[in-house]
Amino acid sequence: MIPRIDVRNAVARKNFTGELEFAFEAEQDLIDIPYVEFSSPVTAALRYEIFADDKAEVTGKLSFSLKGLCSRCLAEAEKEIVCGAEGTFAPVPKDEEYGYSNGFIDLREFLRDSVMFALPPRLLCGTCAEEESE
Repeated sequence: MIPRIDVRNAVARKNFTGELEFAFEAEQDLIDIPYVEFSSPVTAALRYEIFADDKAEVTGKLSFSLKGLCSRCLAEAEKEIVCGAEGTFAPVPKDEEYGYSNGFIDLREFLRDSVMFALPPRLLCGTCAEEESE
């Protein structure tokens, strides 16, 4: 389950920073590499900071694994992915900010985007990855 950040409650308690650690199942339709799927839940370690203008910044790290067939030779392949995640949330979003309403930040869209941007264009087995790096 993906937690929400209660901005109003945090501000009322004068607790302007916090940390979240959780795991969630990513949507399989994020992957557009044939014969590849998520082989583990996405683990998130996030930190948030709420500012005086009611904007909040969320940063952290996501990790997950992919498993499937090599895009080059069709051998079994698996890859562990660790990526950074960074987003700004505002009650009235502008440009590249995420919005939030009723004092709660819903992290789902932010996490979906972060996972999607971390996905490789293809999955390679160890042999093909070595050949490509030469």
